[in-house]
Amino acid sequence: MYKNKIFTFVDTLTTKAAQLSDYIFDCAELGNNEFKSSAAIENYLQENGFTVEHGIATLPTAFRATWEKGNGGPSIGFLCEYDALENMGHACGHQMQGPAIATAAIALANCIEAPNFKIVVYGTPAEETTCGKVTMLKEGCFKDIDVALMFHGNPTTSYDDNSMAMSSYNVTFRGKSSHAAIQPEAGRSALDALLLAFQGIEFMREHVKEDTRMHYTVLDAGGPSNVVPAQSVGSFTLRSYSRKYLDSIVERFRDIIQGAALMTGTQFEIAHVKSLDNRIPVPALNDNLMENARLVHAPCIRPPRAKNGSSDFGNVMYALPGACLRVAFVPEGTSSHTQAFYDAGKTEAAHNAIAFAAKILAATAADLILSPTLLDTVKEQFKQIKAKL
Repeated sequence: MYKNKIFTFVDTLTTKAAQLSDYIFDCAELGNNEFKSSAAIENYLQENGFTVEHGIATLPTAFRATWEKGNGGPSIGFLCEYDALENMGHACGHQMQGPAIATAAIALANCIEAPNFKIVVYGTPAEETTCGKVTMLKEGCFKDIDVALMFHGNPTTSYDDNSMAMSSYNVTFRGKSSHAAIQPEAGRSALDALLLAFQGIEFMREHVKEDTRMHYTVLDAGGPSNVVPAQSVGSFTLRSYSRKYLDSIVERFRDIIQGAALMTGTQFEIAHVKSLDNRIPVPALNDNLMENARLVHAPCIRPPRAKNGSSDFGNVMYALPGACLRVAFVPEGTSSHTQAFYDAGKTEAAHNAIAFAAKILAATAADLILSPTLLDTVKEQFKQIKAKL
């Protein structure tokens, strides 16, 4: 059976994969500066027959590694992240992704007997900060793959069923400074405009769908209390599980900002920070992942969590079928971006999760390559579900 062959092959690489993960953990490089981490993953792939392109899509730490047999056929994409968190190191488990993804790709290349197929591994930097996948999409990446697969360490073994689309902005109001006691009538308060904008968001909360999330904070209040502030800056983040619906919220948000400026006699500037799309779940692909998770007896298998945040992988999954496998390596209830997540980063449980992930992803990719019906179903489900959003 081809899956047993894959699993046995992965077992021969587990020591190398664990060492690579620990190395990336110790490097703890921040987004767009993951030079050692990306190079280590590239070298691992290159040593095993993959052709590597370094620094793609104008990103110095992004890469594409390819392995192809025959001509045409299914093209399976594996995506990995390797950026750390500022002041927290690898408290999100990104050090595990590259080793697991590369091991899955190498096992697939060595174990599948099919005349025509392609494997593409994308190294995607700066997920935590500048969202490298968004830039890579704009630069034409991922057009050469039929399906995108990812892995993330987690308290449970499951998959991401959805994620929230997100649009974030920094808003600057500019008014006129004046002495707040002697001549307040001469001033036009930029802070008043910002506070009115916040209040407008609060009034809008009653009239949006329940899955909508709206956050804000003050970046610059404008100065001391005895001076009418000439400038204020606020940060706004808007979310929904539907990009289409979120776009309508953004238009209403812009009206609120304009209204706040009109009410205070100030000017405004809206600076776009980032936009992330919601993930489009593909049941056939997610079901296949979990079938293979059960096959290898992965730990703590659970249903997907009901609520999720936002990720630049959502932009990829909005453009083509994809899935993110999560594999347990910390106790249930443990959150990422915490000391507990960091402390587990170089444990045996983390190393085991890498091996489980490599086996599950390679087996799922093999199923897609060897079963054209499955791949067709995945593509059709993606198309139909996206059309309904």
